Amino acid sequence: MAVAVTGMAIASAIGGLPQAWKTLLNGDSGILIRQPFELVPPRPLGLIGDRPAHLVSLTRQLVTAALADAKLLAPLPECAVVVGSSRGQQAQWESLAAQYRANPQDQNSSGLGQWLETWGQSAAVTAAQTIGTQGAVRSPMAACATGLWAIAQGAALIQSGDCEQVIVGAVETPITPLTLVGFERMGALAMTGAYPFDRDREGLVLGEGGAIFVLEKADLARQRHAPIYGYITGWGLTADGYHVSAPDPGQTGAIAAVQQCLSRGGLRPAAIDYIHAHGTATQLNDHNEARLIQHLFPPTVWVSSTKGATGHTIGASGALGVAFSLLALRDQLLPPSVGLRDPAFDLKFVTTAQPATVDHALCLSFGFGGQNAAIALQREPRAATSPGWG
Repeated sequence: MAVAVTGMAIASAIGGLPQAWKTLLNGDSGILIRQPFELVPPRPLGLIGDRPAHLVSLTRQLVTAALADAKLLAPLPECAVVVGSSRGQQAQWESLAAQYRANPQDQNSSGLGQWLETWGQSAAVTAAQTIGTQGAVRSPMAACATGLWAIAQGAALIQSGDCEQVIVGAVETPITPLTLVGFERMGALAMTGAYPFDRDREGLVLGEGGAIFVLEKADLARQRHAPIYGYITGWGLTADGYHVSAPDPGQTGAIAAVQQCLSRGGLRPAAIDYIHAHGTATQLNDHNEARLIQHLFPPTVWVSSTKGATGHTIGASGALGVAFSLLALRDQLLPPSVGLRDPAFDLKFVTTAQPATVDHALCLSFGFGGQNAAIALQREPRAATSPGWG
């Protein structure tokens, strides 16, 4: 059973659709040196506006826009929701903690009575309320692989026959004092910008944003003459079971995730035309990911990371990658790896917007705790004779 993508909406430092796509194809970046918090030094950041965004309002905005793009109207009582967030409402937790420290005797003024609104599933609950569903609601969290996990879970719900429509994706507002200080203490933050796969890459740049999609049973989408961006062909989800932050140097789990994804889609590695890489611009991730691609794919496959334009949106990064890959399928244009000037690895990188025949795209995400995720996308639904999805 083919799973069609009939609507999507994104928010990022380079804008929403279609502005983000235009900006990305031009090779421009939304990363600027910013200081949103007085006690935290200025850093390059991928902010949507002048101040850090709010998770709930951003989620509601994206879900509403995705429904409109899919030509659907709420309420949708039978539509499922799978929307994740890695950092969740951390900004609100930090704000409440600061209020409490300032006035520990007055719980009302500190806002502790509102703590239920800060739970990690806020994005999924907001999405469910926005569409008025009584169907399944899931809130996956798999670190930086959250977005791909959410999309895969939504596709699985349709494949299993549990529902015919699902709202999926991830939303992230990770620019908080604790997050910035935490990554800085790890030595992972860049000082000037994000340069994925470059010899002079400095580390990651935090960004905020999200991507929400409408997935539908393909027959239903065609019956209602919905626009179709592409199809979810397969996915692979694994864990390393190795370390809290470092990936397994043997890459067993990451390799398995890609192989599972290709197997579910009935695809050979040579069938993949374009890989949207995780490409965080950290020394370790880019080295390991480049080695993985070289090991599994022929040297003819195009590769790029868009984090040099948007920043690293943590759990939402894979969802943004899926959005850009679907636009690449639609327009037959490959987005460049913004910030890449001197490649450190022997891969076929997209350095400027590249016209190409793109029938199959692969999106990769790798998260802390050894979370590995891969999703394959296709212009047309998979053949009925291809291997099963089990």
